[in-house]
Amino acid sequence: MASMLQKRIAMRRKIHILRAQTKCSKSVKRSFINTAALLYIYKLILKLEAIKREYLNLLATKKEYLKLMKNMQDVEVQKLREGFLVKVNCEKGEDRLVRILEAFDEMGLNVQQARVSSNKRFEMEAIVVAQDQALDVKEVTEALLGALKRKLEMRHYTQEAWKIL
Repeated sequence: MASMLQKRIAMRRKIHILRAQTKCSKSVKRSFINTAALLYIYKLILKLEAIKREYLNLLATKKEYLKLMKNMQDVEVQKLREGFLVKVNCEKGEDRLVRILEAFDEMGLNVQQARVSSNKRFEMEAIVVAQDQALDVKEVTEALLGALKRKLEMRHYTQEAWKIL
């Protein structure tokens, strides 16, 4: 007898919780409450699927952003009193420093002070002074970007020469 009473109380609690979740009044039949509860569960499932889709889109966006950041080459040139402050930040690769120093040499720039790091990415900060004072920031920036993008023709040429020999 006591267990029947406990079952009835438990059932009423469950129905009360379902009414609260589905926002039904007390005068509604149990079958409608069950239908409303199933509808509520279905809506929750749809919301969960939408959240999963949004999460997957965010993961794809993050992956694309990291790929772009990996390939990004950042060259910043500032004019100083007697020269330029050059900051280069790009992906590590073969002969980055050599390419940059060759570009400085081609433009007639002398490196006064430099700091180079290549732990995770190639980073360089240098103070350069122009032998010819006719250079401006835009020319130096474009020359450095070009130096980072082009391959070393000399190295390629020497490898071709070795193949012939």
